[in-house]
Amino acid sequence: MRALMLIAPLALAACLPPAAERVPTPAEDYASYCAGCHGNGRDPGPIARELKLNPTPLADLTTLNEGVFPEARVMSKIVGYKEHGEMVGAQAGDMPPFEALTEGQVVLYDSGDGIPTPTPLRLVKLMEYVKAMEK
Repeated sequence: MRALMLIAPLALAACLPPAAERVPTPAEDYASYCAGCHGNGRDPGPIARELKLNPTPLADLTTLNEGVFPEARVMSKIVGYKEHGEMVGAQAGDMPPFEALTEGQVVLYDSGDGIPTPTPLRLVKLMEYVKAMEK
């Protein structure tokens, strides 16, 4: 009986679904994927001087885009989706690939064109984090 009492909890635990993996916060994703080149959003990061192209100052994106923050363009640059028929960002070789940002939960996201598009939540959250740098 005593052995059964020791084994039963283990058997029940084996029936539980696996624990959800912890998803990094947008700040952690920025530190992992962006800060090395883009620094704090205003000043370049430590890797920037090694690059052929100067990283865009992320805190100035609204100014550089005629007063409108380019939400869809930022997400496209991060993962390299097509824009105007051209590959951009990671796929074009401008930035390293960030596949992890495309995994996990997907949400319907409208970038202002009125078309809700399935978009990885982590990618949306990172874009919103970059957008908040301007404030």
